Amino acid sequence: MIDPGAVREAVRKKKARREEFLGYEYLRFSDDFENIPRGTALFPDGEVFGYPHIGRIFMLERGISDQFKAPFWVEEKVDGFNVRVFRSGEGVIALSRGGYICPFSTDRLKDFIDLTFFEENPDFVLCCEVAGPENPYIEESPPYISSDISFFVFDIMRKGSGEFLSHREKTQLIERYSLPAVEVFGLFENKDVQTLKDLMLKLDREGREGIVLKEDLPEGKRAKYITESANLSDIKITASNMLQLPAEYYTNRIMRIVLFMEEEGIERTRHLYEELGRAFIDGLFSAIEQFKKEGKVSREFRCRFRSREMALAQIELLKRTSRHIQVIHKDLYEEDGYYVLVFEKVFLNMTGLLGHLLSGGLVFD
Repeated sequence: MIDPGAVREAVRKKKARREEFLGYEYLRFSDDFENIPRGTALFPDGEVFGYPHIGRIFMLERGISDQFKAPFWVEEKVDGFNVRVFRSGEGVIALSRGGYICPFSTDRLKDFIDLTFFEENPDFVLCCEVAGPENPYIEESPPYISSDISFFVFDIMRKGSGEFLSHREKTQLIERYSLPAVEVFGLFENKDVQTLKDLMLKLDREGREGIVLKEDLPEGKRAKYITESANLSDIKITASNMLQLPAEYYTNRIMRIVLFMEEEGIERTRHLYEELGRAFIDGLFSAIEQFKKEGKVSREFRCRFRSREMALAQIELLKRTSRHIQVIHKDLYEEDGYYVLVFEKVFLNMTGLLGHLLSGGLVFD
C-alpha cells in the first residue's frame, strides 16, 4: 500500500493529479515520486503500480555476465505499446504506460482476452504489449502482424504492491485462461551466451525487435537487448519528424547498431552505410515533399473499435495529451462489424521549421 502522506506530497508537488475519464475517477502519478513509479494509478478499489523501467544492455556477453547471477528467462520484446489491464468496479480497463485510461485498448480487450480471468482473479493486473499496424499511437509493428492489432501478455502484477508473479505462476495462468502471450525462448544461464547470440541474429533477420531477460528469482534483475534491424527501423520511421525527438534518440540507436554488429561479428558493408544514410535522408525528403504538396508534415492513422463512443473518446484523449502534435479527426465509419477511426497527426515543429526554411527564413546557429 502507498503511504497516504506520500500521496498528499506528490499532489502538492504536482507529481500526481486527479483524472476523470470514461466514468472513472482516480489519481495518476505523472512522474516518478520517491518509490512510486510514473503511471501508478490509485482507484477507489485498488492501486495499480506503474510498470518499472527496465535497463538496456548494449553488449550481450558482458551485460549478461555483469548483471545476472542466476538463470534467467528470455522472452521476445514485442514492438508495440505497453498497457496494464485490470478490473475496477464492474468494468475491466487498460492503462497506458503514463497512467491514462486507453479507450482503444479497453475497447478491444474482449477480442483477445478472456475476461473471466478478472472475475476469478480481481487482484491481478495483466501487463500487455499491444502491437500491430492499426493502432493509434505508434507507426512500427512486428513483421508477423499484417493488419489490425494483437495483445501479448508479458507479466502479471499484483494490485497494491507492484509485485510480479513468478514465471511459473504466470505461465500457469496464461495456459489456464488461454491468454495471448509473448514468445518465451527458454531458461538460460550465463554460459549460454552463444545460443543467445544466434537467437538475436535470427530475430534480426526476421525484423523483430529483440529480447527481455528476466532473472528467475523473486524481484530478480531484468534487462532488454535490441536487434540492429529494430534500431534502423526506428530511425527510418521517425526521421521525417526528427524535431519531435531529442538528439540522443538517434545517437543512442546508432551506438546500438554499431555495438550489435561488433558483438555479433556482422561485417560492415556498403549496403548498411547506404541504409543508415537513406533512413535519414529519405525521411527528410519525404517531409519536404509532403509539406510542398499539403503545407504540413503529418501521418495518418487508422484503427478499429467495437464502440463508436470509445473511438470518439480516443480522439479526445489524443487531443488532450499530445504535445507539439495537432490531432485531426478525419473519418469514422462502420466496416465488418467495427467502427473504423481515421485521424491525422500533424507534426507542428517540423511543419513550422520547413515553412520557415522553404520560404527563405533565417536560422542562427
